[in-house]
Amino acid sequence: MSSVLYDAQGPRAKRRNILYTVGFLLVMAAVLWWVISGLNDKEQLTWEKWKPFLGGTEAWSTYIWPGLKNTLEAAALSMIIALPLGAVLGIARLSEHAWVRVPVAIVVEFFRAIPVLVLMIFGLALFAEYTTVGSDERPLYAVVTGLVLYNASVLAEIVRAGIQSLPKGQGEAALAIGLRKNQVMRFILLPQAVTAMLPAIISQLVVIVKDTALGGAVLTFPDLLAAVSPMSSYYGANTIASFTIVALIFIAINFSLTSFASWLEKRLRRGKKSTGAVLPAAAVAGAESTGASA
Repeated sequence: MSSVLYDAQGPRAKRRNILYTVGFLLVMAAVLWWVISGLNDKEQLTWEKWKPFLGGTEAWSTYIWPGLKNTLEAAALSMIIALPLGAVLGIARLSEHAWVRVPVAIVVEFFRAIPVLVLMIFGLALFAEYTTVGSDERPLYAVVTGLVLYNASVLAEIVRAGIQSLPKGQGEAALAIGLRKNQVMRFILLPQAVTAMLPAIISQLVVIVKDTALGGAVLTFPDLLAAVSPMSSYYGANTIASFTIVALIFIAINFSLTSFASWLEKRLRRGKKSTGAVLPAAAVAGAESTGASA
């Protein structure tokens, strides 16, 4: 039996694929055993290394919770600023006026092409040189600045692509019945494009959460990742355990974001389905007789 994309496998191909699968699993098991053995030889899997996280609250209250709070604060501020800014830039790129569309396109492409870490370092130097922001707050300001400039540009492209993916006939029909251009965008195009753009937007929000770690690694921003070094030093070089706990926290945050996005997308799609009530036949007949007598 054949498929449109490929021919059905014969007996020899099936046996060969089974051998490949078994070989791959054996290689993965060997690599996993090698990693676990190496960690065990270096005493990274002993209870003493994991006890601060699994057997008490001191590490959580002293290092993890403060770092997590700073991470969430930087990510939340960046999201709150970048989302509306990206939407405005994306809509402006669709403007019929060249004096609006061209400068916005240059700004978007410029900041989208620069690595976010470079923007953070630039922001730190900018706040240190030309503002009165204190040295304790500068890393937060720099991280948020870099994340906003980069992610707003990316979100602008997502918004532009989402709106352009809609059939042109919808906007033309709205203009034909007398709606203004801003009304067409607000009431016709954007509500439909949001559902299509939602997975990409949430993916970019996940990127924002992860990129806050750049501030902790380079700009001395006291985020969740920056808590690993002092925490590992204090608890006897439990670097593997510290990084594992931090990684699991990031996974939990990002999985929550993607799960919420999936739920919201399904809800929006259900909300767009027709919910009109079905009229009984008697009501329809009564309406027709009333119209005829009139």
